Amino acid sequence: MKFATLSIAAVAMAAGVVSANSGLPDKLQVGVKYRPDKCDDKSHAGDLLAMHYTGTLADGTKFDSSLDRGQPFEFTLGVGQVIKGWDKGLRDMCVGEKRKLKIPPSDGYGARGAGGTIPPNAHLIFEVELLEIKGPRAAAAAAKNAHGDL
Repeated sequence: MKFATLSIAAVAMAAGVVSANSGLPDKLQVGVKYRPDKCDDKSHAGDLLAMHYTGTLADGTKFDSSLDRGQPFEFTLGVGQVIKGWDKGLRDMCVGEKRKLKIPPSDGYGARGAGGTIPPNAHLIFEVELLEIKGPRAAAAAAKNAHGDL
């Protein structure tokens, strides 16, 4: 029985299902919590996004939240301004959509951690909401929707 349990664990780790020490996923997981019925435009690399988010460690400890500051966080998607888990996990998102990102250390802050608040090799969980897509492409999409195809 002990051999069977060890064999199953070895197969799961070899397949990249869990990390060796924690049992937490070692690949980015993206869960859609809410998606609006109408989605005129989705987020793409190069878009300036305005987001609300709350970040927690795997044990539930909150380390940051734009909601606590009452100020959305703005960044350009896909250009390395944020951790890899965000650049990957926020693609093709609609304004008003809410997602839950489970980010392994390899797509987060890795072995260095961050600012004494996020320990090394921490798994991160973010609850995010896309408030606005800004920039020239978003303005063109809004104009097209307002005036129809001309």
